[in-house]
Amino acid sequence: MTTPGPRDIAHLGGIELFTSKFDESKWFFTELLAMREVGTEGESVFLRTWDTYERWTIKLSPRAQSGVGNVGMRAASPEALDRLVASIEASGRGKGWIDGEQGVGKSYSFTDPDGHEMTVYWDTEWYVATDDKPALKNQASRFPGRGVNARRIDHVNYLGASVEENGQYMSDVLGMECTELIRLDSGKIGAQWFHFGNKSYDVVYSSDHTGSEGRLHHIAFAPDTREDILKAADIFLENGIHIESGPHKHAIQQTFFLYVWEPGGNRIEFANPGARLMLAPDWKTIEWTEAERKKGQAWGMQTISTFHTHGTPPVEH
Repeated sequence: MTTPGPRDIAHLGGIELFTSKFDESKWFFTELLAMREVGTEGESVFLRTWDTYERWTIKLSPRAQSGVGNVGMRAASPEALDRLVASIEASGRGKGWIDGEQGVGKSYSFTDPDGHEMTVYWDTEWYVATDDKPALKNQASRFPGRGVNARRIDHVNYLGASVEENGQYMSDVLGMECTELIRLDSGKIGAQWFHFGNKSYDVVYSSDHTGSEGRLHHIAFAPDTREDILKAADIFLENGIHIESGPHKHAIQQTFFLYVWEPGGNRIEFANPGARLMLAPDWKTIEWTEAERKKGQAWGMQTISTFHTHGTPPVEH
């Protein structure tokens, strides 16, 4: 079998994030989100959320323009990795095997149709807590008890020149399943939500209104509760962080959310889905019409206009 199945990708791995304001962005992630610095490479730093079992979560790198670099995805097994690599190579978008980032083993590099850099891998270094040992042995490291307490990465939302083409690639080549989508009046798909396992979504594609390729809409972190997100809003207010939208509740996917711009301009979401999971093995994709989408959130204020126009890196339009 060379075609990946819907569970051949286990979860998102580490994400490289570019920032044009490195020191300020590092302060944002370490001081406000309570992420821990666990390594360096050149001018980049590796940061981890407190309950990821892998060594790191974000590789933060200085660049002239902010945006997203490589996004890693861990395969569900060595056999699943073989299926994924065979499928990617057959698609013609494979770039080949590379050494993984710190703590990550041999990785296969490729791009989606939009040019976003991605890797799949199996071998990974499990984090061993030292001076941050937790009280509970089934926890990766000590609960920081300060700031937003971001527990783990939740999802990545890409901007794409063609949502359909990128979505088809995710489905046909990587075996992801689409849980929900927005169907525009023109018949085109305006956004698609994909998942690997029982989470409702892990990777999203939203239409880039500029027609550009390779841009980021946002990355999202998962705190424990909706109350953590309410507290986060106060933390960001006190520290001069731009709050773009929320806290509100999405209609699509039902997540309780808050969007902010970190100092480098990358949009960061804090998302809590409550107890909502995709347990049905034969889930049918939910389609939202353009009119339904324009109604805005399930409750809360209307979506702010910059949510549909801001992305990184910024482009003239």
